[in-house]
Amino acid sequence: MTTQTTIDIPALLDEQKVSSFQIRVLVLCALAVMLDGFDTQAIGYVAPVVARDLHLGYRALSPVFASGLLGVMIGALTFGPIADRFGRRLVIIFCTTFFGLVSLATAMADSASSLMILRFIGGLGLGGVMPNAIALTSEFCPRRSRGTMVMVMFCGFPIGATIGGFAAAPIIPAFGWRGVFILGGMLPLVLAPVLFVMLPESVRHLVLRGNNGARVAKLVTRLNPQLVLGSDTAFVIREECEPGIAIAHLFRQRRALPTVLLWIVFFASLLDLFMLSNWLPTVFHDAGISLSFSVMATALFQAGGVLGSLALGGMVDRFGAYRVLTLIYLFGAIFVASLGPSRSIIAIMGCTFCAGIGIIGGQTGANVLAASIYPTFIRATGVGWALGVGRIGSIVGPILGGVMLSRHWPLTAIFLAAAIPAVCGSAAIYLMSRTQGVADLGKQIGSLSAGVAPE
Repeated sequence: MTTQTTIDIPALLDEQKVSSFQIRVLVLCALAVMLDGFDTQAIGYVAPVVARDLHLGYRALSPVFASGLLGVMIGALTFGPIADRFGRRLVIIFCTTFFGLVSLATAMADSASSLMILRFIGGLGLGGVMPNAIALTSEFCPRRSRGTMVMVMFCGFPIGATIGGFAAAPIIPAFGWRGVFILGGMLPLVLAPVLFVMLPESVRHLVLRGNNGARVAKLVTRLNPQLVLGSDTAFVIREECEPGIAIAHLFRQRRALPTVLLWIVFFASLLDLFMLSNWLPTVFHDAGISLSFSVMATALFQAGGVLGSLALGGMVDRFGAYRVLTLIYLFGAIFVASLGPSRSIIAIMGCTFCAGIGIIGGQTGANVLAASIYPTFIRATGVGWALGVGRIGSIVGPILGGVMLSRHWPLTAIFLAAAIPAVCGSAAIYLMSRTQGVADLGKQIGSLSAGVAPE
């Protein structure tokens, strides 16, 4: 081909078909997120056994749940801005290695205090993986399929959580709850060297940071091997890149209102997701269902999230994020509320699966929304802070669940209460779509399906 003297990176990504190289980036990020999901959900699966072995009540378990989620929140708030400055790749590799080592240490916990401290420390690493995996995948995607690719990548999280449930069922009787954390620690340590060798840095990030011509050229030729690059080839990205504190830019250029509403969505969504993920095994077990079936039912919640994420990606690209997410959160709320009066195993399994489609699928779509709103120079910060603020909800959720259980609320009341955050998330998404200024962002996201540059 003709030697290219100037290459617009976003245009290059939009003009060509998705390559095997881009698929590799997606798969590697999905694997990192999958192990994130495994380790994040592990405590929920082993909670009934941990409570018995360490002689803990529900109130003692709540701080254990909350400490891990607090660590995840701080990790997301911290590693997003770090990645916007130093790159997504090294942050993902470091955080994966870190939470793997801490998971192995968690297997040696012998008290509520040590378990709480280790879950907090491990959460720091877990919190750093997700926003950067979302940002990195998004930055290698063409606009027309960004929703699909990011949501497919994010499927790694509920897949990992699902695998954790089905793995915990045989591991707990054979090796105890510690065996779950040993497995959860070994897998990230195996993946980390693979990521170091095979995971590239974001080509958009490298261009914006400058002085990376050789690395960018290598990535460009992997994206399109037919391009012939000369020594004078320039790489450009025609979007804003402002100096200063990244967090402050989340509230500039008409981003303040979308940012606040997005935080509300993440808070409500993650409150619901983690309340259900952490307490469903215990609630079902206390209702008379065997521990194995309780764990498997909770795994179906995560499996529903996988199906929802896969199905919703194309819908978001075609119909727009706002319309799809408004409806899917309402769908999830209906089936969460339906868990209360459900009595048969089949009904519980079905409602749990459908609740996962709505709640986890909605959260996956919210990740796409966050990655689409912010430009490259603050994308990891924007996604990380949305997830970080959302993690406040993920801390509140398990605590509320523990309070309701300790006060012996009836199941119908518990699940009606659990449906409220999903309704709030739906309302916030709808408000975003109807608010002046934010509607323009909705049009930009909707234009992704057609590959049209926003005005």
